[in-house]
Amino acid sequence: MGIDNFCSLDGSDPFWDWNRTWQTHNPDLTPCFQNTVLFWIPCLYLWLFAPFYILYLKRNDRGYICMTHLNRAKTVIGFTLWLICWADVFYSFWERSHGATVAPVYLVSPTMLGVTMLLATFLIQYERMKGVQSSGVMLNFWLITIVCATVTFRSKILHALNEPASVNVFKYTTFYIYYTMLLISLILAGLSDQPPLFSQAVRDSNSCPESGASFLSRITFWWITGLMVTGYKRPLEEKDLWSLNTEDKSQRVVPQLVRRWDQECNKVKRPVDKTLYSPKRSAREEKKDGQQIEESEILLAKSLQKTGDPSLFCALCRTFGPYFLVSSLYKIIHDILMFVGPVILRLLIQFVNDSSAPDWHGYFYTTLLFICTCVQTLILQKYFHVCFVTGMRLRTAIVGAVYRKALVITNAARRTSTVGEIVNLMSVDAQRFMDLITYINMIWSAPLQVILALYFLWQNLGPSVLAGVAVMVLMVPLNAVIAMKTKTYQVAQMKSKESRIKLMNEVMNGIKVLKLYAWELAFKDKVSAIRESELRVLKKTAYLGAVSTFTWVCAPFLVALSTFAVYVLIDEHNVLDAQKAFVSLALFNILRFPLNMLPMVISSMVQASVSMKRLRVFLSHEELDEDNVERPAITATPDSIRIVDGAFSWSKGDSPTLKRINVRIPEGALVAVVGHVGSGKSSLLSALLGEMQKQEGSVLIKGSVAYVPQQAWIQNATLKDNILFGREAKDSWYQKVVEACALLPDLEVLPGGDSTEIGEKGVNLSGGQKQRVSVARAVYCSCAVYLLDDPLSAVDAHVGKHIFDKVIGPQGLLQGRTRVLVTHGLSFLPQADLILVMVDGEITEMGSYTELLGRQGAFAEFLHTYSNTEQEEEEESVGEEGGEAEDEKGKSEEAVPRKGLENGGPAAVLGQSQISLNAAGKTEANDVAAAKKTKSTEASRLTEADKANTGRVKLSVFWEYMKAIGLPLSIFSIFLFFCHHLSSLGSNYWLSLWTDDPVINNTQPNREMRLGVYGAFGLTQGIAVFCYSVSVSVGGILASRYLHQTMLYNVLRSPMSFFERTPSGNLVNRFAKETDTIDTVIPSIIKMFMGSLFNVLGSCAVILVATPLVAIIIPPLGLLYFFVQRFYVASSRQLKRLESVSRSPVYTHFNETLLGTSVIRAFGEQERFIRESDGRVDHNQKAYFPSIVANRWLAVRLEFVGNCIVTFAALFAVMARESLSPGIMGLSISYALQVTTSLNWLVRMSSELETNIVAVERVKEYGDTEKEAEWRSENSTLPAGWPTTGHIEIRNFGLRYRDDLELAISDISVNIEGGEKVGIVGRTGAGKSSLTLGLFRIIEASQGQICVDGVNIAELGLHELRSRITIIPQDPVLFSGSLRMNLDPFDGYTDEEVWRALELAHLKNFVSGLPDKLNHECSEGGENLSLGQRQLVCLARALLRKTKILVLDEATAAVDLETDNLIQSTIRTQFEDCTVLTIAHRLNTIMDYTRVLVLDKGQMAEFGSPSNLIAKKGIFYKMAKDSGLV
Repeated sequence: MGIDNFCSLDGSDPFWDWNRTWQTHNPDLTPCFQNTVLFWIPCLYLWLFAPFYILYLKRNDRGYICMTHLNRAKTVIGFTLWLICWADVFYSFWERSHGATVAPVYLVSPTMLGVTMLLATFLIQYERMKGVQSSGVMLNFWLITIVCATVTFRSKILHALNEPASVNVFKYTTFYIYYTMLLISLILAGLSDQPPLFSQAVRDSNSCPESGASFLSRITFWWITGLMVTGYKRPLEEKDLWSLNTEDKSQRVVPQLVRRWDQECNKVKRPVDKTLYSPKRSAREEKKDGQQIEESEILLAKSLQKTGDPSLFCALCRTFGPYFLVSSLYKIIHDILMFVGPVILRLLIQFVNDSSAPDWHGYFYTTLLFICTCVQTLILQKYFHVCFVTGMRLRTAIVGAVYRKALVITNAARRTSTVGEIVNLMSVDAQRFMDLITYINMIWSAPLQVILALYFLWQNLGPSVLAGVAVMVLMVPLNAVIAMKTKTYQVAQMKSKESRIKLMNEVMNGIKVLKLYAWELAFKDKVSAIRESELRVLKKTAYLGAVSTFTWVCAPFLVALSTFAVYVLIDEHNVLDAQKAFVSLALFNILRFPLNMLPMVISSMVQASVSMKRLRVFLSHEELDEDNVERPAITATPDSIRIVDGAFSWSKGDSPTLKRINVRIPEGALVAVVGHVGSGKSSLLSALLGEMQKQEGSVLIKGSVAYVPQQAWIQNATLKDNILFGREAKDSWYQKVVEACALLPDLEVLPGGDSTEIGEKGVNLSGGQKQRVSVARAVYCSCAVYLLDDPLSAVDAHVGKHIFDKVIGPQGLLQGRTRVLVTHGLSFLPQADLILVMVDGEITEMGSYTELLGRQGAFAEFLHTYSNTEQEEEEESVGEEGGEAEDEKGKSEEAVPRKGLENGGPAAVLGQSQISLNAAGKTEANDVAAAKKTKSTEASRLTEADKANTGRVKLSVFWEYMKAIGLPLSIFSIFLFFCHHLSSLGSNYWLSLWTDDPVINNTQPNREMRLGVYGAFGLTQGIAVFCYSVSVSVGGILASRYLHQTMLYNVLRSPMSFFERTPSGNLVNRFAKETDTIDTVIPSIIKMFMGSLFNVLGSCAVILVATPLVAIIIPPLGLLYFFVQRFYVASSRQLKRLESVSRSPVYTHFNETLLGTSVIRAFGEQERFIRESDGRVDHNQKAYFPSIVANRWLAVRLEFVGNCIVTFAALFAVMARESLSPGIMGLSISYALQVTTSLNWLVRMSSELETNIVAVERVKEYGDTEKEAEWRSENSTLPAGWPTTGHIEIRNFGLRYRDDLELAISDISVNIEGGEKVGIVGRTGAGKSSLTLGLFRIIEASQGQICVDGVNIAELGLHELRSRITIIPQDPVLFSGSLRMNLDPFDGYTDEEVWRALELAHLKNFVSGLPDKLNHECSEGGENLSLGQRQLVCLARALLRKTKILVLDEATAAVDLETDNLIQSTIRTQFEDCTVLTIAHRLNTIMDYTRVLVLDKGQMAEFGSPSNLIAKKGIFYKMAKDSGLV
């Protein structure tokens, strides 16, 4: 039985009839076709998708939605539709029973439809139970059903009008009801239901509207419009951003990747047997002299060895692959739809040529074109959305994984890469992956597009296509070579960039030292040298880029030229008509995209693979062995700490740093560790913390551990948060701790009390304050074991005593806990239960104070050399002084506000006020009045966050950039662009004239001439392209050289207060991110922007020439386009800014964590820091997510505008088909087909240009901040050897830290003769350092003056002044580079002189023992030297300069007594004839000075020789008494 019999028993109703449907002016489909195909399509669709959809819902349960009116309505209508279908079936049976003949189709089709409607109703309910608020599957079903029904609807109406007699009333009525119900269903399906119970949207006040948006809103990205409107009305702020979707958050994404990565790592590890030799001590057998006999046992241990490298790629694929595959599906559909345009173009040209075709064909093609382009748009944007979201998750995952890894890698692994490099993994490499994800599908999509295009071209032009293909194939290796070359250059540039950033990082961290030594120029030259090599590479890249742009812009033209030439020349009967030429051109244009993209994607993949390798190496680093330290149960052993036969090294291969360590420490003991610099005291604590590689032996620690490192690690948070360190706040205990750590007086002076924000690395605290906060943090968390690495060295003697008594000592807060104290303070030793003496990484002696003294060993010598003769007296005075000292303390607290904020003052740090740092890394303040000011929250802010500028980017910024390039070059580039596009238009117009040439005897007459001119146009195009590409790139390099140089100069010229206020992260960001943008991003964006601008203008011009009617449409569309673009840019720019502002904290926090990993691990706070980091990443992605959605929102709207232009061009061409030649019409529509892409690019590029040009704005920003005085004064009359005697006269001197503060020191008048040795003392905060700051003019004087050898220093250039005075600063700062560079960056001295200085600084033996001697590489911050050695390097610097004035700023604080004595004796002998000013902590160092200046509250209290001052019984006497000197 054929399909015709199925529809009508006598075959009178055929299935298809061409005359009825196509070759007619009023088309219609046959009833049979309507009753079968149109009924069955929706049924087929739903039954195909339902099983998959149900399975999907079952897996992705989002919660339960309660019944709503919307849901009831949907369900009721579904049932009604089912009833209507059954009514039709029963009616047919009823007819049959009354003898009418009913064709089977009238029973089968309604039955099928009825069952389908039941399925639809079931799905509606099932979706509700699974929490689907709006369903695409159902919306599409209703849409397909209604489209099919509309055809029938039209036929039924036509039928009723033409043959009213044969109408079946019942069936017509049911059909109209059915149609109405379908319409209602479609509308309801477009609405969104309420959110499921307990969903994110219900809990979260500001949840992302995406999950609750309807399907239509989701595919058109309508749901972001609310945010865009807000952004258009006012600049967006933090609070406007939605929370992230749960599946995008770090806590969801990172563990997935980490888990998969661990699986990959475990795959490549295989167990290997290895033999361990382990010495075993036996307690019973001892030789006579008490030495134990050593036995040993051989242990077989299973250990895991790597068989290969784990694959990060697999881990990433397994984590993100499934979601990402969806995008591939979208991409395939889109690629196929791309070819609809050229096919319809062919049909339209055919239609214009064939005058007999009915008009509706033209309109039908136009409508089809419009629908296809719109579907293509929606699918492409959905594809991009999936890609970008995957990219975003990928970045989150990588940042999270790197962060987690950084917390567990060993010290050796950590040393292989600097902080800068590790931060780069987060910033640069994670970003690369994010960028690649968007294009990675092109790897298979590009070949697919090429194959499809070639297939259609072959159909069009036959074998001559091969000529074009040959040209393309030749282009590919050329592009590949260029890509490979570019790659090598990029690696070179990355290297330079990394070393530049690393150097900048150190310059920013050590800026104070640079200023004090007047070394800025040396470092400026170092940075510039690296920068120049970087620019050389960039220039090579630019030339390569010009070649590749040339190939990529000219490839389509060359392909067209070769194809057409071969086509017309192989056979003269081959006529190039409009259809052949323009359809081919449209296809060539499609071809251009995949061919350009492939090399880009490949180079992008190569880049990502380099990043992948770096990440893999980092993630595979050795981790700290959890078993380095055993943690037994509380009851297991009486010892609190036990090391048996320990040997420890910093990394696996090294020889042990500590050897033969045997220690047993009972619970509650106070253990002191003493020894010379570099004897391994700090290493011992590291070993206890499990930070060192345990080579043999065992380490056991019972209970929780608190650790105070030698250099305090302070977070950028409030003071209180620094102390609480994530523990819950217990007020009474907190108060006790703060008081015991002598922090109360500091809190009074800090502007916001304990809620004062501490800057990065604790910049606004003095060394002593940082150390006290560090101690307070440890005490607060009340652990069982305390490891204290010399916490008392950085504080004044009396404060040290206070802390020892109140915290560490036998009566302190920590009594009963186990305390291991590394110390240089001899006065504390008698109170220790056990003293360990370390020499060269071994413990040579241990015992109580009296035992060790009695032994007359190394310890006794050590003591007798350094201790004061009044040791016994000291012993007595400790007892009686207790009460007195307390009393003193009370008085002094009222009298002297202690350490001020770094900005010297209690006053509120409001807004952008100037704060300043001083030479010692701390400042003293005396502003009592201001201290009583209200401690507002504003006051407690110090660092300025990176501010997001709001509003449009000013045109002046573009003008600045053009000036940086050079105006002639800029104008010339624009002219070249113009030439290129003019010749491109010319060539295509020429082609349309050629195709309209009349055909005589099957040939076109003057085709050689046509071909020649066509080629000439192409040549002009090529030359213009090459020239503008070179000129733009070279211009960009000139600009970036100029901008970087000025920024570097401006930053180095800024005063200290500027560095204190600006977090180093922001500064480094300017030198890394913004400079990179100016180097590489801006020039390429300018090229694309200009290209797409001229493309759009050209296309509009062509369309206007062809169909002038379009003039009516272009202005309104142009307005719509402009409005959408402005509307978008307002929000997009702000989102981009919010995103970049929230990006800095991620890296700042990471930086901070890297510096404090040992502290974080010791306290076991890893989890909290991971949460904090995740929070910051999520916060950053919160701004990034809306910005990618905004891009999609824009693209959908713009492509719609472009689709309208195409449609109208086609529509008006159809309307004017009588007057149009096929050539002109082909030209017009093929241009219109390109316009969408160009429009899209134009907006994207213009907004990219706006967002990226901000980099220029931010780089220029530092040109306007305040600067220091000139480095060299113009008319300098300084004698060559000034200062010759070193006579310092201070007259009535005073200075303040900021204009709104009172004087920090005032009315100081002192006359110091040349060669005098003057000590400067005073309680903390008395203004000692402020004086040295004034001498170096780090802060300018507010009153009075300082004259050196009769010259007023205020009239000198800063470098003239600073290079003629020498300082040994408090924090010994070294820069990474050779030791020689650290001593003499200008290479001003000979090697002999350098060696001589090292010898005098007692470093000669150490340095000559190094393999590279003077060229020994110091690591970042000099970490591979001990603190004492660094201090000696600073001494060597001073010896090299040997100026007449030497300032010592608490330089002896961190050094053990031996080194201290070395330094003091060197200074006494070498600087005998110089003026020496010493800011002293330890009074015994200045007791033999000629005079002592005692400061109190910023004023001069006493001035005279030490013996006179002691006799006076004033402040100095009390201080001396505290130190046990009288």
